[in-house]
Amino acid sequence: MFIARQPIFNSQLEVYGYELLFRLERQSTQFGGISSQGATATVITGLYESGLENLVDDKYAFINFDEIFVHSDALELIEPNRLVVEMLENIKIDRLLLERLEEIKNMGYKIALDDFSRKYLEYPLTTLADIIKYDILATPLETIRTDVATALSQNKILLAEKVETEEEYIEAKKMGFRLFQGYFFSKPHIAGKSYNKTTSKSQYIRIISEVKKEDPSFERLTELIEHDVTLAYRVMRMACFRSGNSQVCSVKYALTYMGLKEIECWISIIMLHDLGKDKPGELKKISLIRSKFAESLAIHGNLKEYQHSASMMGLFSVLDAILDQSMEEALAGIALPSSITEALIDHKGILYPIYELILACEKGEWFAVEKISIDLNISNSELALSYRWAIQWANEVTSQVI
Repeated sequence: MFIARQPIFNSQLEVYGYELLFRLERQSTQFGGISSQGATATVITGLYESGLENLVDDKYAFINFDEIFVHSDALELIEPNRLVVEMLENIKIDRLLLERLEEIKNMGYKIALDDFSRKYLEYPLTTLADIIKYDILATPLETIRTDVATALSQNKILLAEKVETEEEYIEAKKMGFRLFQGYFFSKPHIAGKSYNKTTSKSQYIRIISEVKKEDPSFERLTELIEHDVTLAYRVMRMACFRSGNSQVCSVKYALTYMGLKEIECWISIIMLHDLGKDKPGELKKISLIRSKFAESLAIHGNLKEYQHSASMMGLFSVLDAILDQSMEEALAGIALPSSITEALIDHKGILYPIYELILACEKGEWFAVEKISIDLNISNSELALSYRWAIQWANEVTSQVI
């Protein structure tokens, strides 16, 4: 089983929760030919096998339920403060369902209505719902102003799905939406260049350029890093994290221990973290997840010799959004292998299928996931394990970088 996740943000662009998307088998696109309640049961089991905290941190897990599985006791395996019960848009409503939802609410669970497109005052479940999710592609904001006002008057939390631009996010926020789901946060908003960002990028480029020389100097790298005491401290912390040894006594020792490829990776991680201080933390975490996920996909996809380049490609895949520049501008001045620039700028080349597969997994586009993973000869289990490990790794690294 493959479980993907999509972040849900509050109005401060902090992660409120993750909607969990899942595929059971290679052939499945939604429920794999079995009942939806069986699929949801598999997801809940998978959450325990994977570790709920690894998939959603300390946030809410949004999971789809139908009118059958919502009656199962398995729902109660997840604590109320970790689960939002999403009722599917085509759910069959009867007296038993209404009684069960009241029972769930009394236990402390939040109830969300997924892809809501009905008349608000006429739909029986709106009185029980805590969160109402509007797909703003299917129901544009202009068409739901009256229902939105009614819902807000009843203290409902409104969630805008399929938010793809900053303009849509701002408009939904003005209307009273408090939660947002989509890829608006990972796209550049090009509104001028920041001098501080450019300067920081230049400093990091000097270090990365030294690493990429045919004969890099550890002395020169040590000198460049020690010019910034905060950077020096963080490099030493990372060496401690990697080695499990708290006795790393110098920057030079840390660099020697990690090796050139590890140095390049960690410096790049720090660079993205620093350049993106005014960006949602989830954007930087996505870069880390993509980095480890891409590395693993290269290994399993018979591209082991490209694993380091794949890792860097995943890491830099959000640099345009972090710098609010085109990808071509964002990568300018960074000496990267052509396989990376071809994938991120030209959308072609040896690493592009891995980049495509990562994006398809994040969006739950299962037809594309199936096709690309077959082309790369990556099994469903390898895909699932690689993604879960990438999330866990990103969580660990985030705690070390900050």
